[in-house]
Amino acid sequence: MADRIQLDVITPERSLLSETVDFVSVPGLGGELGILPGHTPLISQLQTGVLTYTQGATTEHLLVSGGFVEVNNDRVSVLADFAERPEEIDPASVRQACEQAERALATFAGEEADFERACNELARASARLQLAENNPPRS
Repeated sequence: MADRIQLDVITPERSLLSETVDFVSVPGLGGELGILPGHTPLISQLQTGVLTYTQGATTEHLLVSGGFVEVNNDRVSVLADFAERPEEIDPASVRQACEQAERALATFAGEEADFERACNELARASARLQLAENNPPRS
């Protein structure tokens, strides 16, 4: 059994991360999935949330939204619709996006698909804001 895991985070636009890590936690459809070396193979749908990984004493975070995670042979492949690092997030614009999504939901009177889209936008904006506020930019 290996003592580390290869973690790859890929979106349609870019390869965001390719690192060897000690531990990964991803927001799976049924809840948080904690992955250590030797984890049983699995495939899960991702929900919007924070992916966390550790390398030694360092813990890092990424936002992921939509897509899938596959675990196989000490490799975690995250194929996300959207992913970003905390330093790529502008908290002021995200707060504004949260407020707009909340207003849209409060006055919603449309189709179910539109309601689901608005809920997803609010979930993504809320997760982005949480990530940005809990991980200030490094100097």
